[in-house]
Amino acid sequence: MYLPFQSRLKVENSLCFAPTRKASSASSSPSPKAEPFKHLLAKVGYERVQEIEDPELAAKRTRAIYKAKGYSEDWIEKRMRGIAIRDELTDEWKKRAVKQEQEYAILTAEIAKAAFGLTPQAWG
Repeated sequence: MYLPFQSRLKVENSLCFAPTRKASSASSSPSPKAEPFKHLLAKVGYERVQEIEDPELAAKRTRAIYKAKGYSEDWIEKRMRGIAIRDELTDEWKKRAVKQEQEYAILTAEIAKAAFGLTPQAWG
């Protein structure tokens, strides 16, 4: 079933499955070797649906990933705070009718230039 999904840039039609069912392409594979992959897809899909329902789960998963990669607690806290601030900023931009990717890019570049003296393109 295709359902409309609002991304930051536009409304897209996305293929959707019930959270308790496996993706049909993987489910249809008769190979016993595919079983672990099917279970992994089902587990990850279920976890992401749970994270949509409870965003705190996504934050906990993100923290665990950073910790497993060896980042310090201080770095993780700063990173998570930066993500939250960016989300608040983009929410405010949405309220003020910023809709196109180009507009976000211009605003982001201006902030970076003011804060660091360089635009993201200059970092590249």
